[in-house]
Amino acid sequence: MGVFKKKSFPHLLSPGRINQLELRNRIFFSPMGSNLAEEDGSVGERLRTYYAERAKGGAALVTMGSVSVGFPVGASNWRQEAISDDRFIPGLKALADEVHAHGAKLAVQLHHAGITAMTDMLDGRPLACPSVPKASKDSGDFVDVMLEEEQAKFFEPYATMGEIKYDTLDTEESIDRIVNLFAAAADRAKRAGIDAVELHAGHGYIFSTFLSPAYNQRTDNYGGSIENRARLLTRTIRAVRETVGPDYPVWMRFDSQEFLMDYGITLQDAIRTAQLAEEAGVDAIHVSAHGDSNYGRTYSTGHATDIPNCFVSNAAAIKAAVSVPVICPGRIEPEDADRFIAQGKLDFVTMGRKLLADPHLPNKLAAGTPEEVRPCVYCYTCISAIFNSSHVMCAVNPMTGFETERRPAAPERHKKVLVVGGGPGGMEAARLLADKGHKVTLCETTMRLGGTAQFASVAYAPNQGIVDWLKRQVTDGRVEVRLGTKVTPELARELQVDEIVVATGAKRTMPPIPGADRDFVFSGDDMRSLVLGRELDRISDKTTRPTRVAMRLGNLTGLTGKLALLRQGSKVWMPLGKRVVIIGGELVGLELAEFLAKRGRKVTVLEESSRVGRGIPLVRRFRAIDECHELGVAMLTNASDFSIGDHTVRYTNDGGQERMIGADTVIVAKGATGDETLADALAAAGFTVHRVGDCTGVGYIEGAMRDATLATQAI
Repeated sequence: MGVFKKKSFPHLLSPGRINQLELRNRIFFSPMGSNLAEEDGSVGERLRTYYAERAKGGAALVTMGSVSVGFPVGASNWRQEAISDDRFIPGLKALADEVHAHGAKLAVQLHHAGITAMTDMLDGRPLACPSVPKASKDSGDFVDVMLEEEQAKFFEPYATMGEIKYDTLDTEESIDRIVNLFAAAADRAKRAGIDAVELHAGHGYIFSTFLSPAYNQRTDNYGGSIENRARLLTRTIRAVRETVGPDYPVWMRFDSQEFLMDYGITLQDAIRTAQLAEEAGVDAIHVSAHGDSNYGRTYSTGHATDIPNCFVSNAAAIKAAVSVPVICPGRIEPEDADRFIAQGKLDFVTMGRKLLADPHLPNKLAAGTPEEVRPCVYCYTCISAIFNSSHVMCAVNPMTGFETERRPAAPERHKKVLVVGGGPGGMEAARLLADKGHKVTLCETTMRLGGTAQFASVAYAPNQGIVDWLKRQVTDGRVEVRLGTKVTPELARELQVDEIVVATGAKRTMPPIPGADRDFVFSGDDMRSLVLGRELDRISDKTTRPTRVAMRLGNLTGLTGKLALLRQGSKVWMPLGKRVVIIGGELVGLELAEFLAKRGRKVTVLEESSRVGRGIPLVRRFRAIDECHELGVAMLTNASDFSIGDHTVRYTNDGGQERMIGADTVIVAKGATGDETLADALAAAGFTVHRVGDCTGVGYIEGAMRDATLATQAI
């Protein structure tokens, strides 16, 4: 698990200031839409506890994301927060008071969705925009990557929608209407005790479409030059400044670049826009990015980037051109943030996903215990939930979005609890039970902790972070960990346990595919043997040459080093042929395909359903499929009737034709099912049993962590 070096973050944790606003450090909670407001847009208990948890965790500033200035006009989300009327002030004030009680400041991001205003589409109102959108020659892949049930849910609200109409704001009165909405909203924010306002000028919303040459085709004073395209924004900034006065902090978030767009905003455009905004009266610049929303990859290239430090160079260029502080998001790790602030590239860092995974990250950094920070695995469960008409949630932190409903309660008495299984579900259950003061014994049949997530971290490296964090949590002395221990009813009686949590994972069997017994065919368990070698407790008596190679590799290096070598690919021989056929295109199959293609294999994925990537959160699936396309991975859907011959795979395509592919290696990435055998046996023996994770059906890390939280609440 490694030894953590003592780290300090003197620049990241130093006090900061925007206008007259004093901030305790340089970490902001990003403005993220949460869908946690009440149906009328007001702040209720769920939204308040969600934001308050981030304030309690030590962030200097909590920013309410996408708060509608005209609700329901111009609103983009179901259960979006609103500030369009004085009736919203009491809820906003209650939130501000609670955030202040924890030592943080509160900002509100003022938002008008413009051309993406869902409520306007549904209610038949015209969409506010600079120009009627041009018909696109390329509709992109956004819908194509969605599973059929996701498509149905996504389009359900629009089923009875009429023809979309547009309001191109051709008169000064219509422009004034937008300006006045923002000015009035800023006034309400100040009266509610909110400390600052941020104008949302990015991500395809109203100001963004005026700024972007791809959307703005006007020839009047609001189109053409960058000065004209920025005019709506600068007029609004001036109106807001006049309303709130010179000492109240006002800034904007905007696109420093538009990706995947030939005619989008460039960095040079953004630099000039930032200068114009400073002249108009903003106190800071919050750098972000956007792209063509027809393409799913936009959402992990733009504002919620998958690329570490993606916007830092843009932020540095903008900072060199203005005299106000620059705020930067973009998957920036704390040590990098500290360095960038020291180098003068930026002034403040916003963290969204990181503070969903662990709201107390700032406090843990300040306490000198960064190893205690629960890591984000960048799986995009949080943002994908919004696309699926749900509210924000987190795969590794089941409390996120459920701060009220899942609030832990003290147990009536402390108990002896046995946890069976050392994967994420078992380790999280053991950790939570120990936190509640129970005496916990964790038994794992193999000689290692991590379960199948340890294997998954090879194909998707960020998973290793949560596995390592959980290991540290259960090996800190509060939990008795017994490796190489098979649990039986007799052992449970010997331990005199009160209750049992079973988190034994899924059962993986080779499906009945003709030819699957050939030497070059591997199941999921075989793949784990290849990757983890002799760390696994189950090695077949009929050990193949590749498995023996993996076992020898196991003798040479520790598990962590071995996984690192496998991720690098070029420094270790992987016992897989050049042509790899993967039968099964869900999470495991697709991640393996990407992993192997990056290491020079020619990969074909055969999937029985109409879509690949089931089990991968939508936004990460967009990116994974796009990268597989770039790597030349063939992803063939609606395939059936598989059989394996002499280095060939036969299948039937969706046209009823029999096809054949050459294969040096075949991986069958399917056949995982829930396995409640042990749970049933323990229950039959009279024990109170709680079932967690994949033993009840494959739910991956998100399902395991959620189940652990729910199960331990009842103990």
